[in-house]
Amino acid sequence: MGKFKEAADALTEGKKAILVHNNADVDAMGSAYALYRSFPDCTICVCGGTDYVAGTFIDNLEIPFAETYDSKDYDLTVVVDTSSPELLDVEVPEGSVVIDHHIPTDKWKDVQFFCDCEYVSCCEVVAEIIRTADMPITKETGLALLGGILTDSGHFQFARTETLRNFAEIMDECGIAMDEAMSVVSAETRMSERVAILKTISRTKFERVADMIVASALGNSFEASACKAIMNSGADVVFVGTQRDNAFRISSRATQEIVRRGINLGDILKNIGTDTDCDGGGHLGAAGISGIGDVEAVLGMCVSQAMDVFRQIKAEELQESEFS
Repeated sequence: MGKFKEAADALTEGKKAILVHNNADVDAMGSAYALYRSFPDCTICVCGGTDYVAGTFIDNLEIPFAETYDSKDYDLTVVVDTSSPELLDVEVPEGSVVIDHHIPTDKWKDVQFFCDCEYVSCCEVVAEIIRTADMPITKETGLALLGGILTDSGHFQFARTETLRNFAEIMDECGIAMDEAMSVVSAETRMSERVAILKTISRTKFERVADMIVASALGNSFEASACKAIMNSGADVVFVGTQRDNAFRISSRATQEIVRRGINLGDILKNIGTDTDCDGGGHLGAAGISGIGDVEAVLGMCVSQAMDVFRQIKAEELQESEFS
């Protein structure tokens, strides 16, 4: 609770800019909007755009934001849901506040770092900060927080028991019905996304160890959606990458069953990021990596490391069966 009190105290004074990562998702926008509504004199700065669902979320809640940022215009800069400064297009000044829930990458330097990776969403961390400041969570704030929890938990597929408790507490406190929470993140799948997913599926390759399958594919866009589609087709772990000139980006997903058996995508992509001087990390069942390089080479590294973990899981399970 002490770290949340320190974060709340830092947010009470001065003119503040709240930054979100490039291609911001609902958890980032929900965290930013909840802070905007709870603490005085805040401006949300979206400098690197948002994803499609977050765009719908912004429209549904009528979230105000600026598309530019200059640190000289603010007394304090606050960064939410961002595991590394490399995920921003702007320079963050020393002494800024960073609020996050990803596995730490140790890339944030000279900032006030408030991170708890036990939370499934950054919105849960923000909710604790707001409560610690003795601020009421209004209905609009609650909808923003619930939207982030819903999307980052995969609509509860990756939820922990504490996630469900946090969600229910906000619903009760704000008088929000489940259909209201769902409606703020409801977005129709566009034709372009459907076509991109189908094309990515057609390029999918896979490897297996015993009953565990890892799949990889090259895509053009909508990597996260393609990951989910390939996983729904039977893969336990999926890596989907895109290449733009010299830059690449890879998204990954894992089933909850394989996470329980021992996979940690956040660690895998963090390690590959360290080895390749790229930015990698995330959560047990969902992670990403981006940087300069050849996407096919990095996809190969991802598959290789996942296969190594599969072999370790299988060896440990065989050993356990021998002693049972």
